[in-house]
Order: sequence, then C-alpha cells, then structure tokens
Amino acid sequence: MTPVNPRRWRYRDPGTRPDLYRPAEGPSLPDDSTVHLVLDLALRVGEAQLASGAGAADVTATMLDVTAAYGLPHTEVDVTYTSITVSHRRGYRAAPITSMRVVRGRGIDYTRLASVEELVRRITAGGLDAGEAYAELDQVVNAGHPYPRWVATLARAGMAGSVALLVGGTALLALTAALVTAVVDRVGRLLNRRRLPFFFQQVVGGALATTVAVAIYATDLLPSVRPSLLVAVGIVVLLSGLSLVGTVQDAITGYSVTAAGRTVEAALLTAGLIAGVALTLRVGVQFGVRTSVSDPLPPLISAVPLQFAAGAATSAFFALAGYAPPKAVLVAAAAGATGTAGYGLLTLTGTNAITCAAIAATAIGFGGAILSRRLTTPPLVVAMAGVVPLLPGWLTYRALYQLTIEDDAAGLSTLVLAAGTALALAAGVVLGEHLGRPVRSGLTRLGARRR
Repeated sequence: MTPVNPRRWRYRDPGTRPDLYRPAEGPSLPDDSTVHLVLDLALRVGEAQLASGAGAADVTATMLDVTAAYGLPHTEVDVTYTSITVSHRRGYRAAPITSMRVVRGRGIDYTRLASVEELVRRITAGGLDAGEAYAELDQVVNAGHPYPRWVATLARAGMAGSVALLVGGTALLALTAALVTAVVDRVGRLLNRRRLPFFFQQVVGGALATTVAVAIYATDLLPSVRPSLLVAVGIVVLLSGLSLVGTVQDAITGYSVTAAGRTVEAALLTAGLIAGVALTLRVGVQFGVRTSVSDPLPPLISAVPLQFAAGAATSAFFALAGYAPPKAVLVAAAAGATGTAGYGLLTLTGTNAITCAAIAATAIGFGGAILSRRLTTPPLVVAMAGVVPLLPGWLTYRALYQLTIEDDAAGLSTLVLAAGTALALAAGVVLGEHLGRPVRSGLTRLGARRR
C-alpha cells in the first residue's frame, strides 16, 4: 500500500481502513464573481506587458503577484507568444476556473506600461480593492498616447540623426538621415492603417532608405554624404523596433514556445528589411549605380564628447518615440550614454565587437535592474533604449553589399557577426538584470532597516 502523506491526505473516518483516504480541504476562497474579476484583471495586466515586449517570465511573475494579492494563491499562468492562459485551482470540491486572452495588438507605449506597473505596485502593497484596480486598469489601457503621433515621427527622425553622428557622420548626413527616416515613418504609418503585414512594411522601409542613398550617390547631389552610412542608419532605426531582449530572455528562462514565436517574428521582419535593402542595391547595379563601402567606419569613440552625447540622444529619442514619460526618457538617455561609452572604451583596448557589445549591454541591464524600481521606470525601457545605439546597422549593410553586389561569400561571415552582436546585446542585458536583482533586493532591505 502506498504510504499516506499526512500533509496532503487525511483518513475518511477514524475507524476505516488506511487506504480509504481523501484530500484535505484547502483554504477558503473568494466567491466565483471575485475570482473571475481577479483573473481577468491579471490577464489584462499580462496583456499590456506582453504587447509592450516584456519577457514571458516577467509577465508570469507579475500576474502571480496580482492573483496572490487578492487571495488566489493556487494559480497557474501559461504565456505563449499570442495568448495568455490563467487557471485557479479550488481544491477537490469545485472545478478550477480557467480563462484565456489572445494578444492581438502589439503597440509600444511606455507611458501605459509604466502606469500598469505602478498600478501593480499599489495592488501588491495592499489597500486597493479589486474592483477599483480593474476600473483604473481599464482607464490606463484605453487611454490615448500621451503625445501626438507627429512627436513620435520627430523622435524617430532625431534618433536617426543621432545614430548618424554616432557613427562619425557629418551634420549634413544627420539631417539627411532624419528627413529620410521621417518619410519612412509616415509611409509606414500609412501602410499600417491599410493593415499591410509588418513584413512588407519592413521591405518598404528598407527599400525607401536605400533608394534615397542610391539616388544621392548617382546624382552626386550631396557629395559629402556617404550612402553606406545613410543606409546603415536606416537599418538601425528599423531594427530598433524588434524585441530582441524579450526573445533572448524567454529562451534563457525556459519559455521555449514564446521564444520560438518571437524568434520567428524577429527573423521574418529582419528578412523583410534585408530584402528591401538588397533588392534596391541590385536594381541600382542594373542601372549602373554601384555605391561603395570601401571607406572604413570611424571608431565609435573617435570624439568622446560627441559620441557620448550622440549615444544618449539616440536612446532618449527612441524612448520618446515609444511614448515614454519624461523621467523614463532621462533614464534612457543615461543608459544609452553608459552603453556607448563602455563599448567605445572597450574597442580601444582591442577587444572584439561581440565581447564589447556583451559587456556594455551587461552594464546597461545591471544598472537598469538596480535603478528602475527606485526611479519608478520600467526596466524594459532601460534595456531596449540602452542597446539601440549599439545595434549592428553598419555590419548588416556591409554583409548585404558583399552578398548582393560583390558576390562575395565573405558576406555570410559578416552577417553572422552582425547577428552575433545583436544576440550578445540581448543576452548581456538579460545577464545584467539577473545579476542586479539580488543587489536591488539587498538595497531594499537595507533601506527598510534604516527606516
């Protein structure tokens, strides 16, 4: 006979056989309407986070915090790339309550994300009724963007200009890149309204940026503007919208299904960008226009004050384009400056690009994990914005040029180097956040003791 576990089982009656036992009853639970309300509240919180690019582990932990705060300790959460399922077990006397929500829209709004996380902090601190929390969450998720759409367009243009200065471009290149990016953004907005799939939007964006660069080179309209750098800037701006950090975080933390879905989407959107750039370069060759990438890329740290400021501006404009609140924009600028300075100084020591990217990203993730809660800024904003100045736009363009124009197989190794740099950035951020959590917890306990 299987031995009886006294913590889980108890006998039916004192005089019956030991093999006739039944499960012990669990703790008392709220009524069904309250359970449904809490589960739906947790689902909507998780949806807001997942749609903003948060990792599945963070979404799961936040949802479990919400359900536990309202007296539902025995809850299971399952997060995939397109849906969230939550189930609450109610012992042996009642069937479990299960609910699911499909995540259809994926629009980045860091102000909304910050408001949701602030609401979760109030929920876990106690004193906020479930009905009140649900009403506040409804107002948050249904609120419009804090800035007009044209502000986001100007921010993306500013990000392109900052990236141009970051890679050693002139003020004229920065202005040209800003204008091209603004046009690409408005065209993308128009295509999005027509519900064109994002893959084709990436194709159009890459093709537009490359077309302008090829046209400038063919007409010799702006001799001082290097077309290779102009395309590289466009690639960085278009790559910045991919959730690379969340993808790697899901893979490392064991959420394989979600990681696979994000990987496929990132690969597909990147392939669309590559297709647009490569197709335009090939068309240019057919018309006798061959640009050049023979000029070396200037060192990232060639002018320390300028590069430092350009890295900070790139991250700040990226956060602003994602509708981040003013405080988050300042934190993003600090993260971008830190990452850019760290990467540039490491390159001066002769360290390879992938190692430099990993170390700089680790510093960004570590700082974000420690300061985000104290500054009430979502860690995702710090992570995403901090690595944007380091995205391998130049390497990607060089690889495409080698493959499509020069028919050089070395382009494959260059493309692998670009992919490795992107993965190193994402993995470094995840590692930095992991290393920073115990430090943050220790600082929190120390502050509580002092109070």
